[in-house]
Amino acid sequence: MRRNGRVADALLASLSRDWAGVPVAVLVVGVGVGLVGGGAGWLVALGCLVVTVGVVLAVGAVRHLVLVGRGAGAGGAPGRLVGVGGRRMHVLAEGVAGDGPTVVWMPGGHAPGEEFGQLHAMMAARTRSVLVDRFGSGWSDVGPFPRTTAAEAEELVAALEAAGERAPYVFVGHSFGGLLVANAARRRPDVVAGLVLLDPTPLEVIAFAPPNRLVAGMRREFLLTAVRHLFGVHRGRGRDSRTGQYCAAASIFAELSPVGLAEVGWETVVYDGDLGDLPLVLVIPRDLTGGETVLAAAGDAAETERMARFYLGARTRYLAASTASRVVHTPTGTGHDFPTEEPGFVVGVVSDLVSELRTLSP
Repeated sequence: MRRNGRVADALLASLSRDWAGVPVAVLVVGVGVGLVGGGAGWLVALGCLVVTVGVVLAVGAVRHLVLVGRGAGAGGAPGRLVGVGGRRMHVLAEGVAGDGPTVVWMPGGHAPGEEFGQLHAMMAARTRSVLVDRFGSGWSDVGPFPRTTAAEAEELVAALEAAGERAPYVFVGHSFGGLLVANAARRRPDVVAGLVLLDPTPLEVIAFAPPNRLVAGMRREFLLTAVRHLFGVHRGRGRDSRTGQYCAAASIFAELSPVGLAEVGWETVVYDGDLGDLPLVLVIPRDLTGGETVLAAAGDAAETERMARFYLGARTRYLAASTASRVVHTPTGTGHDFPTEEPGFVVGVVSDLVSELRTLSP
């Protein structure tokens, strides 16, 4: 758990409550009324303006609650809601494991499990396949703050066990989800049969990469989106409009900075040899397709070359985590988003590992 940021965590916890906009609006109206009662002409004018702002906020806050309520009543969760730490996590499991391990998917960012719905459906036709919504995403409740990779790794395994899913598992994670499942495997090697890491986030690029405002900008956008939704500035309804999903993403993205990583590094990073001889398949593009914008920020050709070496080297970092690791390159022309671009390829790689594990442990 991060030692700092208690005020920020309290603020995120407050923003994650979809009804929070109503008392804020009432407070603003109250301040305006107080100013109107001040007597002076300029105070009355200012008070009227503040009251107007408060009324607009109140209308937006009520609109937000209506949209959330309409969507929530449209249908129930497709999977099971299981108890984890006093809150509910959503687990969707389909297919038959047979004599092989169960495949558990984890998309990138702080996305809900349904982001990998196509991959899940394709895999469920072959073996047991599971999607899990992290706290604050999908059908799951909003979890305690701060959100951390370490906490979510433990929550992932706890949710699978609470749902009655049988170990061992093959964890498949993309990008930030790859960092998460690698962390879960380090913590609970007893329940993991293998890992497939789809271009996982290497924390070296957070700690040592050239300046990149992308991650900080993403966290700021999550916060702004939460505020906009709180006061009805959106068209979504139901789960897609909840403020909690954006607050959860903003919270866990606080790790993705040199300062944030220094706070949680020991609990979050998977180091050389941490996974022993666990079968690990690292699936990465051959080049930096899709990363042209980052390389374009270099000042000259030498800096561009150095940055390219750094990012390509960091991409292979997870191979050192296990003595039974190997690399598989994605189809030519694909970049970081290859799971959505080439779902058949991804399912094929995962199926190959499942088949190997069945042969090794009949």
